Amino acid sequence: MIEKAGTPGGSGTPVVTWTLLALCCAVFVVGPVSGLNPAYGTGHALHAAQTAYFQRWGVVPEELWYGSPLALCTPFTALFVHGNWLHLLGNMLFLYVFGAMTEARMGRGAFALCYLVTGTLALLGYAAVHAHSDRTLVGASGAISGVLGAFLYLFPRARVTSLLPFLFFLPLRLPAWAVLLFWFVLQWLAAGAEAGRPGVAHLAHVLGFALGFAFAWGVGTHAARVKNAARSTEGDKPT
Repeated sequence: MIEKAGTPGGSGTPVVTWTLLALCCAVFVVGPVSGLNPAYGTGHALHAAQTAYFQRWGVVPEELWYGSPLALCTPFTALFVHGNWLHLLGNMLFLYVFGAMTEARMGRGAFALCYLVTGTLALLGYAAVHAHSDRTLVGASGAISGVLGAFLYLFPRARVTSLLPFLFFLPLRLPAWAVLLFWFVLQWLAAGAEAGRPGVAHLAHVLGFALGFAFAWGVGTHAARVKNAARSTEGDKPT
């Protein structure tokens, strides 16, 4: 778990971040996966509706490359579809924590482009590796991994509070570069352990993170990296 840092310099409301949060939550609540919409029924009817929902809006690699042309839209639509409450809340937590500062530094337009492009390309990359899979891939994890990669480039010295399970969940304040690189290595190792079997989209996380870092580097002339740790973690001006 990571503590949300303040927006540097008080640079306004993170409109894109809040919009993405609202869209993902709204799509989940009104869809069949949340179980809150009575229109989808219960029991077998609800399960059938959920299966059809994932197949329509999620990425099915085999269908994407060899099926209907409409499937070409799914790497975008899948960014707003989540598999269950835990999947949604986990992704939204990371977007909430890292999105506002990244958006403030990059600018709204660049941040929105970074999120959508890295997320879409991460899903496409995963689908290319598992081209013959008929398993459905959904979620904003690739896009949010892109936000993490961009955050690492823009705020390498920011400090975040982490709860580490192997240290009995003691809160430790660590540099962002240490936390995010540790997370990236875990995703890399997990992707390698998949051994060609589709499952949790660790490869999409790796691709999204690398693409987000590259995107932030590419717009670096317009979004200077923060080098002062105090300014990167506190919204108020230093006294």
